[in-house]
Amino acid sequence: MTTPKRRLPVMADVAKEAGVSHQTVSRVLNDHPNVRADTRARVEEAIIRLGYRRNLVARALVTKRSRTLGVVSFDTTLYGPASTIYGIEQAARSAGYFVSIVSLKSIDAAGVRDAIDYLAEQGVDGVVVVAPQRSAARALENLPSGMPAVAVEGTHSADVSVVCIDQIEGARLATRHLLQLGHETVWHVSGPSDWLETEGRIQGWRAALEEAGRDVPEPLAGDWSPRAGYEAGKSLARMDGVTAVFAANDQMALGVLRALSEAGVRVPDQISVVGFDDIPESEFFSPPLTTVRQDFDVVGRHCIEVLLRQIDAPIDAPIDGGPSAYERLVVRPTFVVRSSTAPTR
Repeated sequence: MTTPKRRLPVMADVAKEAGVSHQTVSRVLNDHPNVRADTRARVEEAIIRLGYRRNLVARALVTKRSRTLGVVSFDTTLYGPASTIYGIEQAARSAGYFVSIVSLKSIDAAGVRDAIDYLAEQGVDGVVVVAPQRSAARALENLPSGMPAVAVEGTHSADVSVVCIDQIEGARLATRHLLQLGHETVWHVSGPSDWLETEGRIQGWRAALEEAGRDVPEPLAGDWSPRAGYEAGKSLARMDGVTAVFAANDQMALGVLRALSEAGVRVPDQISVVGFDDIPESEFFSPPLTTVRQDFDVVGRHCIEVLLRQIDAPIDAPIDGGPSAYERLVVRPTFVVRSSTAPTR
């Protein structure tokens, strides 16, 4: 004989348990201010005793809000995108929102549009697009009309608000640190060419060298992986006069350290190495890595704040003032000095 399933409690059950009206329970659930404190407490206790769970679909029909935000990203195995998504999700939860994530294998305009269309069909209140590549940034030019949206690391040319890390300033911090230690110039292992972060870090590195009147070596192209850093490190170990290297992320810096070690080059005695990201493992590299720290928690919090301002804006007050009408929040990075850098000898 099968045991009949226990019926899930509904709002009427909560009202009966608390001795109040159905409307009062609704007001408590929607955090209405015109509810006495003792009545609110009685309803909340009844909710806990009965194990009542809100019907989000019914709530969305009443409030016209799903309390769900969409996130479009790709290659979440990379530290930056994965950390950004985590920061966004935590900030959304703190604001009382759920998150629906669409992860793409590759970023292109069609893929991003399809992902945003899918999320729009699910009824999300707004979307965050992690758009570190130019192809993704271009896809944001054709967002669905009226869809609140924020781009992470996007360009400011599209009609969308942007939250980003100051990549240029981070690269300047890394390069200036090495120059202040007495190094004549700084070699750079860059990221993939289509990435906006790559462009910003090259720009900051180049500007710091030019401001100091130093030679600007040709960057060694990488792809964010330790293998790319390892190949660049082998090339650097064979060159004369290399005393300082700035790798565009910590994983490539790890590859550089391995290649230099195998070539018998001592870090930092002969060559100083700086990374970018401050991944959790970087302080345990050999030697511990000097690097640029990105605060992804702050990025996530700003993304949700900007998105909620759009969601809460009056429906008859669209943003129509051109690119200047959209927000652009820039988060400053910080510099972490460890044992992989030292004054030149």
